[in-house]
Amino acid sequence: MSVKEAERLGLMREVDSKNLTIIKASERLGMSLRQTKRIRKRYLQEGLFGLLSKRKGHPNVRKIGKEVRDKVIHLIKTYYPDFGPTLAQEKLLERDKISLSDETLRKWMIEENIWKCKKKKEKKTHQRRARRSRFGELLQGDGSPHDWFEGRGEKCTLLLFVDDATSGVPVGKFAPTETTEGYLDLLKMHLNQYGRPLALYVDKHTVFRVNREELKKGVGITHFGQVLKELDIQLICAHSPEAKGKVERKNGVFQDRLIKEMRLAGISSIEEANNFLPKYLEKHNKQFGKEAACPEDAHRALRKQDNLEEIFARKDKRKLSKDLSFQHKGILYLIKTKTPRRLQHTMVDVFWRRNAIIKVEHNGEELQYKTWAETVYEKPAVLDSKEIAMIWLGKKAHKPSMKHPWR
Repeated sequence: MSVKEAERLGLMREVDSKNLTIIKASERLGMSLRQTKRIRKRYLQEGLFGLLSKRKGHPNVRKIGKEVRDKVIHLIKTYYPDFGPTLAQEKLLERDKISLSDETLRKWMIEENIWKCKKKKEKKTHQRRARRSRFGELLQGDGSPHDWFEGRGEKCTLLLFVDDATSGVPVGKFAPTETTEGYLDLLKMHLNQYGRPLALYVDKHTVFRVNREELKKGVGITHFGQVLKELDIQLICAHSPEAKGKVERKNGVFQDRLIKEMRLAGISSIEEANNFLPKYLEKHNKQFGKEAACPEDAHRALRKQDNLEEIFARKDKRKLSKDLSFQHKGILYLIKTKTPRRLQHTMVDVFWRRNAIIKVEHNGEELQYKTWAETVYEKPAVLDSKEIAMIWLGKKAHKPSMKHPWR
């Protein structure tokens, strides 16, 4: 007898002893008077057994059939063996048109030893921080190096920005490694699509923060930091991974879900992954994103002076020779001008990105230049004294015999 049935028995006995009226009993049972009278009539006819449920011993009419269960288990073992119950439930509905609850699927997967219950970890307590109220008010950035293609391609890094107000991922990009150029490309994608955010929250990677060696040289800001400064975007470096927990948790979600999505799509290269990523982010943000507390967009439009190619470019100084040539990244360049004597032995500013020169300036005035293709400077080989001697003599290295007196 269940607790509910035992409660009904107690009330019926109180009605028998006339300590309780049938109206009061119906109120305490939370039923209508008509239904209470039915229960009372069955109790008087059958006694205790009249209060027991008639469904006991009979299978549930809503129970899923064995054929469906076997089909689902076969699909999971064939196509989704390492999927979690929630993701497997989504894929079964999306790809196989089978609708199940994730808890039913979890129960079946545990029974078939496909899924193991995870022990709850002891969570560390961290002080909560309120979300920013507007989209674009604060972006959290991070890179996640991982075997994203599960051995089908080279290991790479996923660079992404997560909006603090909505938990959405506006942009993401796969790159071979976590570099300044990779973050600049990601920032350019965000600027062209949304505009300038107010702040960027990142870790203390050398891309964002100057290390001790550079401080000794008198360099106080990285190239990426200088770009953000010119674009009027505040750079904030976190003291711990927990401080920027949204992007850290998003990395974990992507290492589970995105990897499996790319496996099902047959993606095995960075180029294919970057083409697939925008559609996936749109779907992901729709499913897991939240509405910002304030509907206003905090992004600011790019200004007229914001030439991204020039802002993103690195700047070096070079001294022109007597024939107005200068060397940069192992290549010789020649300045084209109608007044060559004015520029002899002067300093010029070289703006470049990805080892390619964007423009050359002298006192703010852009100069025309051309590549002197006949001369390409290469790094000299590092040889020891014996190797140099062999090159000079044009002889092969002599190996003494086993009976040589020097041995």
